[in-house]
Amino acid sequence: MATYSEATKRFLLAAKHAEIQALNQLASNCRLVTTVAEMIHQLQRERGASNIFLASKGLRFSQHRMQQVDQSRLAEGQLRSQLKSLYLGGDENAANMRLLASITMALQGLDNLPMLRQQIEDRSLTALSSTQAFCRLIGGLLTVIFEAADVASDPAITRILVALFNFLQGKEYAGQERAWGAIGFAETHFDSSMCKRLKSLQQDQDHSFDIFTAFACPTINAQWEQVLASEMHQDVLRLRSMIQQLADGSPIDGQISEVWYDVTTKRIDAMKDIEETLTAALVDMATKRVTEADAELKNHRQRLKSLEQQSTQSGSPLTMLFDPQIPGLRGSESVTANHIAEAENLSAHRSFYDLLCDQSEHIKTMSAELDEARRAIIDQKNIDRAKLLLMQQWQLTEEKAYRRLQKSAMDQNCRLADVAAKVVKAAAKVSSS
Repeated sequence: MATYSEATKRFLLAAKHAEIQALNQLASNCRLVTTVAEMIHQLQRERGASNIFLASKGLRFSQHRMQQVDQSRLAEGQLRSQLKSLYLGGDENAANMRLLASITMALQGLDNLPMLRQQIEDRSLTALSSTQAFCRLIGGLLTVIFEAADVASDPAITRILVALFNFLQGKEYAGQERAWGAIGFAETHFDSSMCKRLKSLQQDQDHSFDIFTAFACPTINAQWEQVLASEMHQDVLRLRSMIQQLADGSPIDGQISEVWYDVTTKRIDAMKDIEETLTAALVDMATKRVTEADAELKNHRQRLKSLEQQSTQSGSPLTMLFDPQIPGLRGSESVTANHIAEAENLSAHRSFYDLLCDQSEHIKTMSAELDEARRAIIDQKNIDRAKLLLMQQWQLTEEKAYRRLQKSAMDQNCRLADVAAKVVKAAAKVSSS
Protein backbone atom coordinates (compact mmCIF):
# COMPACT_ATOMS: atom_id res chain seq x y z
CA MET A 1 0.00 0.00 0.00
CA ALA A 2 1.40 3.43 -0.95
CA THR A 3 2.35 5.62 1.99
CA TYR A 4 2.47 8.94 0.15
CA SER A 5 0.17 10.62 -2.32
CA GLU A 6 0.85 12.72 -5.38
CA ALA A 7 -0.06 15.82 -3.34
CA THR A 8 2.50 14.90 -0.67
CA LYS A 9 5.19 14.58 -3.30
CA ARG A 10 4.25 17.91 -4.84
CA PHE A 11 4.35 19.67 -1.48
CA LEU A 12 7.80 18.22 -0.85
CA LEU A 13 9.04 19.84 -4.06
CA ALA A 14 7.05 23.01 -3.38
CA ALA A 15 8.91 23.47 -0.07
CA LYS A 16 12.22 23.39 -1.91
CA HIS A 17 10.85 25.77 -4.58
CA ALA A 18 9.85 28.17 -1.79
CA GLU A 19 13.36 28.02 -0.35
CA ILE A 20 14.85 28.80 -3.76
CA GLN A 21 12.43 31.69 -4.27
CA ALA A 22 13.38 33.11 -0.86
CA LEU A 23 17.08 32.73 -1.65
CA ASN A 24 16.64 34.46 -5.01
CA GLN A 25 14.92 37.37 -3.29
CA LEU A 26 17.67 37.40 -0.68
CA ALA A 27 20.27 37.48 -3.44
CA SER A 28 18.52 40.54 -4.87
CA ASN A 29 18.59 42.17 -1.44
CA CYS A 30 22.31 41.41 -1.19
CA ARG A 31 22.98 43.15 -4.49
CA LEU A 32 21.02 46.12 -3.20
CA VAL A 33 23.07 46.17 0.01
CA THR A 34 26.27 46.47 -2.03
CA THR A 35 24.94 49.49 -3.90
CA VAL A 36 23.55 51.12 -0.76
CA ALA A 37 26.93 50.71 0.94
CA GLU A 38 28.57 52.56 -1.96
CA MET A 39 25.96 55.33 -1.72
CA ILE A 40 26.66 55.69 2.00
CA HIS A 41 30.41 55.92 1.39
CA GLN A 42 30.03 58.71 -1.16
CA LEU A 43 27.64 60.66 1.07
CA GLN A 44 30.07 60.34 3.96
CA ARG A 45 32.80 61.89 1.85
CA GLU A 46 30.45 64.63 0.67
CA ARG A 47 29.43 65.35 4.27
CA GLY A 48 33.04 65.78 5.35
CA ALA A 49 33.90 68.08 2.45
CA SER A 50 30.74 70.12 3.02
CA ASN A 51 31.61 70.53 6.70
CA ILE A 52 34.99 72.07 5.94
CA PHE A 53 33.52 74.23 3.17
CA LEU A 54 30.87 75.65 5.51
CA ALA A 55 32.99 75.90 8.66
CA SER A 56 35.72 77.76 6.73
CA LYS A 57 33.09 80.15 5.26
CA GLY A 58 33.73 78.80 1.76
CA LEU A 59 37.49 79.30 1.84
CA ARG A 60 38.39 75.60 1.75
CA PHE A 61 37.28 72.52 -0.19
CA SER A 62 35.03 74.36 -2.64
CA GLN A 63 36.29 72.47 -5.71
CA HIS A 64 36.78 69.25 -3.77
CA ARG A 65 33.17 69.36 -2.60
CA MET A 66 31.81 69.81 -6.12
CA GLN A 67 33.89 66.87 -7.37
CA GLN A 68 32.54 64.74 -4.55
CA VAL A 69 28.96 65.82 -5.34
CA ASP A 70 29.49 64.39 -8.83
CA GLN A 71 30.60 61.06 -7.31
CA SER A 72 27.56 61.01 -5.02
CA ARG A 73 25.23 61.69 -7.92
CA LEU A 74 26.77 58.83 -9.88
CA ALA A 75 26.25 56.44 -6.94
CA GLU A 76 22.67 57.69 -6.51
CA GLY A 77 21.91 57.05 -10.18
CA GLN A 78 23.15 53.48 -9.88
CA LEU A 79 21.11 52.95 -6.71
CA ARG A 80 17.89 54.28 -8.22
CA SER A 81 18.36 52.19 -11.35
CA GLN A 82 18.93 49.05 -9.31
CA LEU A 83 15.95 49.70 -7.03
CA LYS A 84 13.72 50.05 -10.06
CA SER A 85 14.95 46.84 -11.68
CA LEU A 86 14.86 44.78 -8.46
CA TYR A 87 11.58 45.88 -6.92
CA LEU A 88 9.50 47.75 -9.50
CA GLY A 89 9.58 45.20 -12.28
CA GLY A 90 5.89 44.33 -12.09
CA ASP A 91 5.96 42.26 -8.90
CA GLU A 92 6.02 44.86 -6.11
CA ASN A 93 4.81 42.22 -3.66
CA ALA A 94 8.00 40.16 -3.92
CA ALA A 95 9.99 42.07 -1.30
CA ASN A 96 9.39 42.39 2.43
CA MET A 97 7.11 45.20 3.61
CA ARG A 98 9.56 46.64 6.13
CA LEU A 99 12.41 46.59 3.63
CA LEU A 100 10.30 48.44 1.05
CA ALA A 101 9.20 50.96 3.67
CA SER A 102 12.82 51.68 4.64
CA ILE A 103 13.73 52.09 0.96
CA THR A 104 10.86 54.56 0.56
CA MET A 105 12.04 56.68 3.47
CA ALA A 106 15.64 56.73 2.20
CA LEU A 107 14.48 57.69 -1.29
CA GLN A 108 12.48 60.60 0.12
CA GLY A 109 15.70 61.88 1.63
CA LEU A 110 17.56 61.48 -1.65
CA ASP A 111 14.74 63.32 -3.44
CA ASN A 112 15.49 66.38 -1.30
CA LEU A 113 19.28 66.13 -1.45
CA PRO A 114 19.56 68.75 -4.28
CA MET A 115 17.90 71.30 -1.99
CA LEU A 116 20.44 70.58 0.76
CA ARG A 117 23.32 70.93 -1.70
CA GLN A 118 22.02 74.30 -2.88
CA GLN A 119 21.80 75.53 0.71
CA ILE A 120 25.40 74.41 1.26
CA GLU A 121 26.49 76.17 -1.93
CA ASP A 122 24.72 79.37 -0.80
CA ARG A 123 26.13 78.91 2.71
CA SER A 124 22.63 79.52 4.04
CA LEU A 125 22.95 76.88 6.78
CA THR A 126 25.56 75.98 9.36
CA ALA A 127 28.07 73.14 9.20
CA LEU A 128 26.19 71.55 12.09
CA SER A 129 22.84 71.66 10.25
CA SER A 130 24.47 70.20 7.14
CA THR A 131 26.03 67.41 9.20
CA GLN A 132 22.69 66.61 10.84
CA ALA A 133 20.95 66.37 7.45
CA PHE A 134 23.59 64.05 5.98
CA CYS A 135 23.57 61.91 9.13
CA ARG A 136 19.81 61.46 8.90
CA LEU A 137 20.03 60.46 5.24
CA ILE A 138 22.88 58.02 5.89
CA GLY A 139 20.97 56.65 8.88
CA GLY A 140 18.01 55.98 6.61
CA LEU A 141 20.23 54.09 4.17
CA LEU A 142 21.73 52.08 7.02
CA THR A 143 18.19 51.10 8.02
CA VAL A 144 17.77 49.56 4.55
CA ILE A 145 20.77 47.32 5.25
CA PHE A 146 19.49 46.53 8.74
CA GLU A 147 16.10 45.47 7.34
CA ALA A 148 17.80 43.35 4.67
CA ALA A 149 19.64 41.55 7.48
CA ASP A 150 16.48 41.23 9.56
CA VAL A 151 14.43 39.57 6.79
CA ALA A 152 17.25 37.29 5.62
CA SER A 153 16.27 33.62 5.81
CA ASP A 154 19.67 31.98 5.40
CA PRO A 155 22.04 31.79 8.42
CA ALA A 156 25.30 32.05 6.47
CA ILE A 157 24.08 35.11 4.58
CA THR A 158 22.61 36.61 7.75
CA ARG A 159 25.95 36.37 9.54
CA ILE A 160 27.66 38.32 6.77
CA LEU A 161 24.82 40.88 6.72
CA VAL A 162 25.07 41.35 10.49
CA ALA A 163 28.85 41.77 10.23
CA LEU A 164 28.42 44.23 7.35
CA PHE A 165 25.70 46.29 9.04
CA ASN A 166 27.74 46.70 12.23
CA PHE A 167 30.89 47.47 10.27
CA LEU A 168 29.04 50.13 8.27
CA GLN A 169 27.56 51.48 11.49
CA GLY A 170 31.05 51.73 12.98
CA LYS A 171 32.30 53.34 9.77
CA GLU A 172 29.45 55.87 9.99
CA TYR A 173 30.45 56.73 13.55
CA ALA A 174 33.99 57.21 12.20
CA GLY A 175 32.53 59.50 9.53
CA GLN A 176 30.66 61.50 12.16
CA GLU A 177 33.87 61.78 14.16
CA ARG A 178 35.56 63.11 11.02
CA ALA A 179 32.72 65.60 10.56
CA TRP A 180 32.80 66.91 14.14
CA GLY A 181 36.57 67.12 14.10
CA ALA A 182 36.49 69.01 10.80
CA ILE A 183 34.06 71.52 12.30
CA GLY A 184 36.26 72.04 15.34
CA PHE A 185 39.48 72.48 13.38
CA ALA A 186 37.88 74.69 10.71
CA GLU A 187 36.37 76.92 13.40
CA THR A 188 39.89 77.01 15.01
CA HIS A 189 38.82 75.79 18.45
CA PHE A 190 37.23 72.96 20.41
CA ASP A 191 35.36 72.95 23.70
CA SER A 192 34.63 70.36 26.38
CA SER A 193 31.20 69.56 24.90
CA MET A 194 32.61 68.74 21.47
CA CYS A 195 35.48 66.75 22.96
CA LYS A 196 32.99 64.71 24.96
CA ARG A 197 30.92 64.09 21.84
CA LEU A 198 33.99 62.93 19.92
CA LYS A 199 34.93 60.59 22.77
CA SER A 200 31.43 59.08 22.71
CA LEU A 201 31.68 58.50 18.96
CA GLN A 202 34.96 56.67 19.49
CA GLN A 203 33.28 54.41 22.06
CA ASP A 204 30.38 53.80 19.68
CA GLN A 205 32.83 52.76 16.98
CA ASP A 206 34.47 50.26 19.33
CA HIS A 207 31.07 48.75 20.19
CA SER A 208 30.02 48.33 16.56
CA PHE A 209 33.38 46.91 15.52
CA ASP A 210 33.27 44.41 18.40
CA ILE A 211 29.98 43.02 17.03
CA PHE A 212 31.42 43.05 13.52
CA THR A 213 34.43 40.95 14.56
CA ALA A 214 32.15 38.47 16.35
CA PHE A 215 30.34 37.69 13.09
CA ALA A 216 33.05 38.22 10.47
CA CYS A 217 35.22 35.39 9.16
CA PRO A 218 38.91 35.08 10.24
CA THR A 219 40.21 36.43 6.92
CA ILE A 220 38.22 39.66 7.19
CA ASN A 221 39.09 40.02 10.88
CA ALA A 222 42.77 39.74 9.97
CA GLN A 223 42.28 42.53 7.43
CA TRP A 224 40.72 44.69 10.16
CA GLU A 225 43.61 43.97 12.53
CA GLN A 226 45.99 45.27 9.87
CA VAL A 227 44.08 48.56 9.77
CA LEU A 228 44.26 48.89 13.55
CA ALA A 229 48.02 48.24 13.49
CA SER A 230 48.71 50.66 10.63
CA GLU A 231 50.55 53.97 10.92
CA MET A 232 47.45 55.65 9.49
CA HIS A 233 45.41 54.51 12.49
CA GLN A 234 48.15 55.67 14.84
CA ASP A 235 47.96 59.13 13.22
CA VAL A 236 44.25 59.22 14.02
CA LEU A 237 44.97 58.29 17.64
CA ARG A 238 47.54 61.10 17.90
CA LEU A 239 45.10 63.66 16.51
CA ARG A 240 42.42 62.38 18.89
CA SER A 241 44.81 62.99 21.78
CA MET A 242 45.52 66.50 20.50
CA ILE A 243 41.81 67.31 20.36
CA GLN A 244 41.25 66.18 23.94
CA GLN A 245 44.05 68.52 25.03
CA LEU A 246 42.19 71.41 23.36
CA ALA A 247 39.04 70.95 25.45
CA ASP A 248 39.73 74.27 27.19
CA GLY A 249 39.00 76.19 23.98
CA SER A 250 42.59 77.03 23.10
CA PRO A 251 42.92 78.39 19.52
CA ILE A 252 44.35 76.18 16.79
CA ASP A 253 45.36 76.79 13.18
CA GLY A 254 42.37 76.17 10.92
CA GLN A 255 44.62 74.66 8.25
CA ILE A 256 44.92 71.56 10.43
CA SER A 257 41.34 70.80 9.38
CA GLU A 258 42.74 69.56 6.07
CA VAL A 259 45.27 67.36 7.87
CA TRP A 260 42.49 65.94 10.05
CA TYR A 261 40.30 65.35 7.01
CA ASP A 262 43.10 63.63 5.07
CA VAL A 263 44.14 61.35 7.97
CA THR A 264 40.61 60.33 8.95
CA THR A 265 39.66 59.88 5.30
CA LYS A 266 42.58 57.50 4.76
CA ARG A 267 41.33 55.45 7.71
CA ILE A 268 37.76 55.44 6.38
CA ASP A 269 39.01 54.52 2.89
CA ALA A 270 40.83 51.57 4.45
CA MET A 271 37.50 50.61 6.02
CA LYS A 272 36.01 50.87 2.53
CA ASP A 273 38.38 48.13 1.37
CA ILE A 274 37.05 45.84 4.11
CA GLU A 275 33.50 46.87 3.26
CA GLU A 276 34.09 45.82 -0.36
CA THR A 277 35.50 42.48 0.82
CA LEU A 278 32.35 41.95 2.93
CA THR A 279 29.96 42.89 0.13
CA ALA A 280 31.81 40.64 -2.32
CA ALA A 281 31.59 37.77 0.18
CA LEU A 282 27.90 38.52 0.61
CA VAL A 283 27.10 38.34 -3.09
CA ASP A 284 29.26 35.22 -3.51
CA MET A 285 27.50 33.49 -0.61
CA ALA A 286 24.06 34.40 -1.96
CA THR A 287 24.97 33.03 -5.39
CA LYS A 288 26.41 29.88 -3.82
CA ARG A 289 23.29 29.23 -1.73
CA VAL A 290 20.99 29.60 -4.74
CA THR A 291 23.18 27.18 -6.73
CA GLU A 292 23.15 24.69 -3.85
CA ALA A 293 19.37 24.90 -3.46
CA ASP A 294 18.89 24.38 -7.20
CA ALA A 295 21.11 21.30 -7.00
CA GLU A 296 19.13 19.99 -4.01
CA LEU A 297 15.86 20.42 -5.94
CA LYS A 298 17.31 18.53 -8.88
CA ASN A 299 18.45 15.77 -6.51
CA HIS A 300 14.97 15.59 -4.95
CA ARG A 301 13.42 15.09 -8.38
CA GLN A 302 15.91 12.41 -9.34
CA ARG A 303 15.35 10.52 -6.08
CA LEU A 304 11.58 10.70 -6.46
CA LYS A 305 11.80 9.40 -10.02
CA SER A 306 14.00 6.55 -8.84
CA LEU A 307 11.60 5.72 -6.01
CA GLU A 308 8.63 5.61 -8.35
CA GLN A 309 10.39 2.94 -10.38
CA GLN A 310 11.01 0.70 -7.36
CA SER A 311 8.61 -1.94 -6.19
CA THR A 312 7.31 -1.82 -2.65
CA GLN A 313 9.03 -4.35 -0.42
CA SER A 314 7.36 -6.27 2.38
CA GLY A 315 7.16 -5.02 5.93
CA SER A 316 5.69 -1.99 7.63
CA PRO A 317 7.35 1.12 6.23
CA LEU A 318 8.24 3.74 8.82
CA THR A 319 6.02 6.82 8.47
CA MET A 320 5.37 9.78 10.69
CA LEU A 321 2.52 7.77 12.28
CA PHE A 322 4.98 5.29 13.80
CA ASP A 323 8.21 7.30 14.00
CA PRO A 324 9.36 7.37 17.66
CA GLN A 325 11.37 10.54 16.93
CA ILE A 326 8.14 12.50 16.41
CA PRO A 327 6.12 13.51 19.50
CA GLY A 328 2.95 11.50 20.03
CA LEU A 329 0.97 10.59 23.17
CA ARG A 330 2.70 12.29 26.09
CA GLY A 331 4.07 9.81 28.61
CA SER A 332 3.65 6.87 26.27
CA GLU A 333 6.51 4.52 25.37
CA SER A 334 4.33 2.11 23.41
CA VAL A 335 6.41 1.86 20.23
CA THR A 336 8.03 -1.56 20.40
CA ALA A 337 11.48 -2.45 19.18
CA ASN A 338 9.97 -5.12 16.92
CA HIS A 339 7.73 -2.60 15.19
CA ILE A 340 10.65 -0.23 14.62
CA ALA A 341 12.76 -3.09 13.29
CA GLU A 342 9.98 -4.08 10.89
CA ALA A 343 9.82 -0.50 9.70
CA GLU A 344 13.53 -0.42 8.96
CA ASN A 345 13.12 -2.20 5.63
CA LEU A 346 14.48 -0.40 2.58
CA SER A 347 11.19 -0.04 0.75
CA ALA A 348 10.61 2.84 -1.62
CA HIS A 349 8.14 4.28 0.87
CA ARG A 350 10.71 4.24 3.66
CA SER A 351 13.15 6.02 1.33
CA PHE A 352 10.52 8.67 0.57
CA TYR A 353 10.04 9.21 4.29
CA ASP A 354 13.81 9.60 4.65
CA LEU A 355 13.63 12.35 2.04
CA LEU A 356 10.92 14.11 4.04
CA CYS A 357 12.94 13.78 7.25
CA ASP A 358 16.08 15.10 5.58
CA GLN A 359 14.24 18.20 4.43
CA SER A 360 12.66 18.70 7.86
CA GLU A 361 16.05 18.38 9.56
CA HIS A 362 17.56 20.82 7.06
CA ILE A 363 14.93 23.41 7.99
CA LYS A 364 15.40 22.84 11.74
CA THR A 365 19.17 23.23 11.45
CA MET A 366 18.83 26.39 9.41
CA SER A 367 16.33 27.83 11.91
CA ALA A 368 18.66 27.18 14.85
CA GLU A 369 21.64 28.72 13.03
CA LEU A 370 19.49 31.64 11.91
CA ASP A 371 18.38 32.36 15.48
CA GLU A 372 22.04 32.53 16.53
CA ALA A 373 22.95 34.78 13.61
CA ARG A 374 20.01 37.10 14.33
CA ARG A 375 21.00 37.60 17.96
CA ALA A 376 22.74 40.90 17.20
CA ILE A 377 19.71 42.10 15.21
CA ILE A 378 17.37 41.38 18.11
CA ASP A 379 19.77 43.14 20.49
CA GLN A 380 19.87 46.21 18.24
CA LYS A 381 16.07 46.30 18.03
CA ASN A 382 15.81 46.22 21.82
CA ILE A 383 18.38 48.99 22.15
CA ASP A 384 16.55 51.18 19.64
CA ARG A 385 13.21 50.51 21.32
CA ALA A 386 14.63 51.20 24.80
CA LYS A 387 16.16 54.47 23.60
CA LEU A 388 12.80 55.56 22.22
CA LEU A 389 11.02 54.67 25.46
CA LEU A 390 13.53 56.68 27.53
CA MET A 391 13.29 59.61 25.12
CA GLN A 392 9.50 59.63 25.44
CA GLN A 393 9.38 59.11 29.20
CA TRP A 394 12.12 61.54 30.23
CA GLN A 395 12.16 63.94 27.23
CA LEU A 396 15.76 63.02 26.48
CA THR A 397 17.73 63.36 23.28
CA GLU A 398 18.66 60.11 21.53
CA GLU A 399 22.29 60.50 22.63
CA LYS A 400 21.38 61.07 26.28
CA ALA A 401 18.97 58.12 26.27
CA TYR A 402 21.73 55.91 24.86
CA ARG A 403 24.23 57.13 27.45
CA ARG A 404 21.73 56.41 30.22
CA LEU A 405 21.43 52.82 28.96
CA GLN A 406 25.22 52.56 28.81
CA LYS A 407 25.63 53.83 32.37
CA SER A 408 22.97 51.43 33.64
CA ALA A 409 24.77 48.54 31.91
CA MET A 410 28.08 49.51 33.53
CA ASP A 411 26.46 49.93 36.95
CA GLN A 412 24.84 46.48 36.68
CA ASN A 413 27.94 44.92 35.07
CA CYS A 414 25.94 43.45 32.21
CA ARG A 415 25.52 43.85 28.48
CA LEU A 416 23.89 46.97 27.06
CA ALA A 417 21.46 44.75 25.13
CA ASP A 418 20.37 43.01 28.35
CA VAL A 419 19.56 46.35 30.00
CA ALA A 420 17.64 47.42 26.90
CA ALA A 421 15.66 44.17 26.93
CA LYS A 422 14.70 44.80 30.57
CA VAL A 423 13.50 48.32 29.73
CA VAL A 424 11.39 47.04 26.84
CA LYS A 425 9.96 44.21 28.94
CA ALA A 426 9.10 46.56 31.82
CA ALA A 427 7.37 48.97 29.45
CA ALA A 428 5.36 46.11 27.95
CA LYS A 429 4.16 45.10 31.43
CA VAL A 430 3.06 48.64 32.23
CA SER A 431 1.16 49.03 28.96
CA SER A 432 -0.64 45.69 29.43
CA SER A 433 -1.68 46.35 33.04
